[in-house]
Amino acid sequence: MSNRTVLISGLGIAGPTLAFWLKAGGFEPTLIERSPRLRTGGYVIDFWGLGYDIAERMRLRNDVERIGYHVREMRVVDDRGRRVSGFDVDVFRDLTKGRYVTLRRSELSRLLFEAAASEVMFGNEIVSLEDREDGVCVQFKHGRARQFDLVVGADGLHSQVRRLVFGSQHQFEKNLGYAFAAFEVTGYRPRDEDVYVMYSRLGRSLGRFTMRENRTLFLFVVATGTDALPETLDGQKELLLALYGDDKWECRNILDELKGTRELYFDRASQIRMPSWSRGRVALVGDAAFCVSLLAGQGSALAMTSAYVLAGELAKADGRHDVAFREYEAFLRSYIETKQAGAARFGGALAPKTQWGLLFRNQVMNAFTIPGLARFAIGREIIDKLLLRDYCWQSGHKSAAE
Repeated sequence: MSNRTVLISGLGIAGPTLAFWLKAGGFEPTLIERSPRLRTGGYVIDFWGLGYDIAERMRLRNDVERIGYHVREMRVVDDRGRRVSGFDVDVFRDLTKGRYVTLRRSELSRLLFEAAASEVMFGNEIVSLEDREDGVCVQFKHGRARQFDLVVGADGLHSQVRRLVFGSQHQFEKNLGYAFAAFEVTGYRPRDEDVYVMYSRLGRSLGRFTMRENRTLFLFVVATGTDALPETLDGQKELLLALYGDDKWECRNILDELKGTRELYFDRASQIRMPSWSRGRVALVGDAAFCVSLLAGQGSALAMTSAYVLAGELAKADGRHDVAFREYEAFLRSYIETKQAGAARFGGALAPKTQWGLLFRNQVMNAFTIPGLARFAIGREIIDKLLLRDYCWQSGHKSAAE
């Protein structure tokens, strides 16, 4: 087999998934991660569909279910904390045949990393790439240069590999007009076990989710338009304090917690739309190639799907990267574009910008209790139509569901 050595930039979701399946196909993956260690905290994700299927093929289903949360209810509350809308989350389990769980993104990343069991360069990053006829010469921020047969960018929305090979991010980024912020605290009260509680005002929402070990996660969603967002922690806090400072419910208490946190996830909701996901011996997967944004709710699953398909096509093509990269993109592009379109539509449900939109969102949620309506309203966004290909893995990993 040719092109055996593969450098993968990014240790989130796509990176370790790709490393796992490349090893299964007889390749030699190396992971590089800017952070000095695995990242923790962040936010929780709803996990279902093809990502869940791939986790099962990796023999991780039991672990995913063990570390995950089985949310019972999505509850929208008013200024006094009274329920005004919501639905039983069993509607999603019915649509996914029970294959639906909520979990910390960082915990899923850890499971995938442990399963990948590959060489890792922590606390380092790629600073230049030279695509040669016989491989890619990689210069690192720390240490000597090395040559790899192939390089894959799995380094997220703000991909360094994409910037080095394809150019600046603004060429490919579509701003959806929202920003997200998330942080965790210990000991917050009240707690509503297995319930996602959301408070909404025009153009913004604030959610609270109870976690294990006496932890609580808070998630802000704000309609921002095309305004530039603050880049410093203090600036991000100031923006949230100004936007939510006069709101009711538990906002005052939550903002008091915000003032003391030193770890705040903050980013805009954007999509990456590229004419091609590869160039020469370099390819992109997950958010680096086609970020659908947090609005989609499937970013991690799509990252795993793209990693699985890319590794499978490389194995199928016996390492001929030009063939594999072409097949990888041809198989996934229309599916990804459908997911991106759905994410763009979903933004208004999290932070409606008009009073009518807010009322309509609440009525739709309440109507999910009507048999069959949820399948009609959101079924096409939840149920995956794409069938995963079965590839011939050299090292004994099963390619069909257990």
